[in-house]
Amino acid sequence: MTNTTRSTGRRKESIARVALIPGTGKRTVNGRSFAEYFPTPTLLMLIDQPLVLVEQADKWDVVASANGGGLSGQAGAIRLGISRQLDKIDREAYHTPLRKNGCLTRDPRAVERKKYGRRGARARFQFSKR
Repeated sequence: MTNTTRSTGRRKESIARVALIPGTGKRTVNGRSFAEYFPTPTLLMLIDQPLVLVEQADKWDVVASANGGGLSGQAGAIRLGISRQLDKIDREAYHTPLRKNGCLTRDPRAVERKKYGRRGARARFQFSKR
């Protein structure tokens, strides 16, 4: 049952590599604690969601390395990495609750590109009828 392989999670421009190690619930990202790295409680709750869903929050230590993008993207990438790792550990028990809550789905949303001749992706210049 012990599985210390790494799983990869992606969101926006962020990539996270996550390892779950049997332990007491210690969580680190890039050598710092989650609470120190992610300033808002919303991001911390997002990251912990997969472990809370399968009631394994205090049984695994999470070691993650994240790079690229911003904090929100990195949090989403770590969440996907944790979910994939849990799915590898015990597919029978964890797959259904993780899938039902959207934890195993890669979020495809990304920034829309800027179009030529315009100020932004969707911005248009002011229209004048006369």
